[in-house]
Order: sequence, then C-alpha cells, then structure tokens
Amino acid sequence: MSDSVDELLDDWRAAVVADREQVERAREVADPADFYAPVTSRFRMDPRRTDDATLNALLALAEPDDIWLDVGAGGGRYALPLALAVREVFAIDPSPSMLGALEEDAAAFGISNVRAIRARWPMEAAAVPSGDVGLMAHVGYDIGDIGPFLDQLEVQSSRLCVAVMGESAMTTVASAFWEAVHGEPRERLPALPELLELLAARGRETTLTLVDRQPPTFGSLDEALAMARRQLWLRAGSAKDALLGQLVEDTVTEREGRFALDWAPTKIGIVSWAIGHGGSESSTLR
Repeated sequence: MSDSVDELLDDWRAAVVADREQVERAREVADPADFYAPVTSRFRMDPRRTDDATLNALLALAEPDDIWLDVGAGGGRYALPLALAVREVFAIDPSPSMLGALEEDAAAFGISNVRAIRARWPMEAAAVPSGDVGLMAHVGYDIGDIGPFLDQLEVQSSRLCVAVMGESAMTTVASAFWEAVHGEPRERLPALPELLELLAARGRETTLTLVDRQPPTFGSLDEALAMARRQLWLRAGSAKDALLGQLVEDTVTEREGRFALDWAPTKIGIVSWAIGHGGSESSTLR
C-alpha cells in the first residue's frame, strides 16, 4: 500500500531536518546574511538563449496571455525569458542580491513586465499575488514544510502548476567530497522522486518531461574550490579546507577552458499538473 500524504510529508520534513542537523555538526562558518550573494553571477543568464532544455520545456507550457508566479526566482534565469513569452511574471525570492541582479538584467534587456517581490513562500495572505501558472524551479529540496508551500502555489494558480527538480538535490560538489572531508555520508534531501510520489498521493495527475542537466562547470580550479568550500561550510585555511583543496585538485578536469568534477549529465524533471479540478482542496493539508 502506498504511503499516505501525511507519511510522505513527515518523511520529507525528516530528511530536511537531518540535512540541517548534519550541516550544523559539520560547519566551520556561519551562513552569510544573504546566502546567495557570493554566487549571484552563476544565476544570471541570457534571457534570449535557445540552448537551455529546461527553459524550452517551460516555454512550451506558456501561453501569451499568462501571468506566471516564479517562486524562488533567484536571478531571473527563468523569470526573464518567460516574461518575453507571457503577459507578466511575478518573481518572488527572499534574496536581495538575487532580485537586484534580476532587476538589473531586466533593465539591460528592456524587459518591463517582471515584478520583483522580496518575500519567502508561503507569503502572507494579504500580499500574495495570483496568476495563471505557478512555477517552483529548483526550490523545495530544503523546504521542511513542503505541504503549505504546495498548497499556496496551487491556490494562487488558476491554470497550471509547474515544478523543476533534479533527480537529486543540486549539491553535486558537496556530495562528491562530504564523506571524505567530514567523515560521514551526506544526507539526501528530497528531490524529483519524492515530489512525484507526494503529488500522486495528493491526487494530482502530473505530466513529466525529463531533460539532461549538464554538470556545473567553473572558470578555474580556484573557482571550483570556492564552490566546494561553500557547499561544505569550511573556513578557508582550516585543516579540512586543506584536505578539500587536495581532493579538488585530484578530481577536477578541464575541457576547453572550463573545469568540472564530472562531465556526465544528470536528469532534471519538469513536472506540471492542471489546476481547476480541486487544486485548492489541499489547503487543509499540513
């Protein structure tokens, strides 16, 4: 017998808690006030690019008169190109540096139909916007209370909800070195398989498109080390950091001026489900 919604929500929450507790045990540095400020540039992309399989799958779901809610919009890697194809996009994110980059790029590319909202989701009821399509792209992995997150996404979307998630959480660098550096296997966060199981238990009929995700690459060995250090919460110059530096140097390879830990693609799922046949019923779920 398949697990109930409550059981799946408990499992999701437990995995997120286990991840947080592991980070607290292992960390050598505290999180910065704006966690994404040091890596904002990695989330800035040409809104008119045509070689992004995930973006192309999202554009295939868009209709010209749509209003999209991009929850966790970051630097606008999907919000800005979507704005070129739909009527309006609400870009919702708690990071001031990410939204600053989004607004700079919107101005640079002459995109005027994106509205940035600095907030965490779920939002206060009086402030939350409504739209035709609710998008959550690479968010949810570390959201312990995923039930209310999905509830509000469905309630505020009138036509479709869409989730973009990797087959595993986007922690490639940390996962490669965590056990060697910290002495214990990395906890696994919920990702695409858990989302699909949860949506099925909630009675949602989903459509899944799988695309290749190219591995993260870096402009130099030092850049790869900086990302690994960040994802392992290490202090530069510590004993563990010295070990990490050697591991990165031994592992990273170069192709055409770019550096990567692994060149094999993984899978990303674009999951969509229609709203209008009971989407708001889930508001009673925890």
